[in-house]
Amino acid sequence: MSDKTDTPRIYVACLVAYNAGILHGKWIDADQELDDLWKELREMLAASPIEDAEEWAIHDFEGFGSHRLSEHEGIEDVHKLAEFIGEHGELGAELISHFCGDLEEAGQALENHMGCHKSLADYAEELTTNCMEVPQNLAFYIDYEAMGRDMELSGDVFTIETAFEEVHIFLNH
Repeated sequence: MSDKTDTPRIYVACLVAYNAGILHGKWIDADQELDDLWKELREMLAASPIEDAEEWAIHDFEGFGSHRLSEHEGIEDVHKLAEFIGEHGELGAELISHFCGDLEEAGQALENHMGCHKSLADYAEELTTNCMEVPQNLAFYIDYEAMGRDMELSGDVFTIETAFEEVHIFLNH
């Protein structure tokens, strides 16, 4: 990821300090090596104003798209999510959210990615015109919006919208 603001990050807080009314924590890039992530977390705990701090929680996060991390999400899981997002960008983050954090399903969905289109209707039109030649005198009678809607309602496809007129189409298999 080129822009640091897009880097998946977590804010980990020391719970013993938090329970004592002291805010002590650190923002950590989640896409770094797992050992380095753990090292930064241990360093944050070691620097706690309360001695022998051991417990921590995720109090904030960014760069995970619309996926919500749990306060007690495992560091290994956070790292895997960040790696997936690093590899697949915003689309990967939204797939993680769509599949409630299931990386296996998100990865399988990528195998059935039919591309990015302005709309589901544009995909229906492209699919139709690639499969057959539509006679010019019938072209204006074809309702591609209804075709796209039917594909989605029937469960043949699902969509992920990443921006205005950026609709990613996936086959449901």
